[in-house]
Amino acid sequence: VRTEHQEGRWRLLRGLDRSKDQSYMLHMLGQRELGRSRFPVGSMPKEETRLLAAAFGLPVASKPDSQELCFAPGGDAAAYLSEAAPHLVRDGDVVDVQGAVLGRHRGAATYTVGQRRGVGVATGAPAYVLDVDVAANRVIVGPEDLLGRRRLSADRLSWVAGTPPSDAPFEVDVAIRYRGAGVAGVVTVEGDGATASVECRSPLRAVAPGQSVVFYRGD
Repeated sequence: VRTEHQEGRWRLLRGLDRSKDQSYMLHMLGQRELGRSRFPVGSMPKEETRLLAAAFGLPVASKPDSQELCFAPGGDAAAYLSEAAPHLVRDGDVVDVQGAVLGRHRGAATYTVGQRRGVGVATGAPAYVLDVDVAANRVIVGPEDLLGRRRLSADRLSWVAGTPPSDAPFEVDVAIRYRGAGVAGVVTVEGDGATASVECRSPLRAVAPGQSVVFYRGD
């Protein structure tokens, strides 16, 4: 990522190398944090960063990029959850959108909206996780075309500037996952700025509770 001090406030900007941009993960940083932070590689592509690391003799210069969860050995999130919170891993039903039981799962908490691999049911067509009902310990599956959502509600909002933009409701690019393609949308801030409703111009794929939704204006 990059930062910029403008008109008395810090701005958090996307990294120049979009394929390695970390702004989605760092969206919660505010004025205090940004004023005490430095991001020296945000304005260069990854290849240049590696060349500099090699020139400085750093042993990580040629280390492969990591794509896995840093806290889950081997990237196996389900195995990590089984060990860290075994009470959440209970067998239950896999159902379709009408509630008909299609099969069994090994713990609703190990599934996520949009997942296809590992669903473990045969429906005659590709089945995706549409919803996870943790309270009822059910996983709801269905066709991919039911994954799209044009609206969502967000809470615990963190504004980089400290307060929401003054021109609310305002237009932004809406992103719901790291490196995911954003879509154009309108944000309507509610109450004291801690919550908002978001309406997108085109459907977002696989909106899930617990995800971060990040709003962009350009960089």
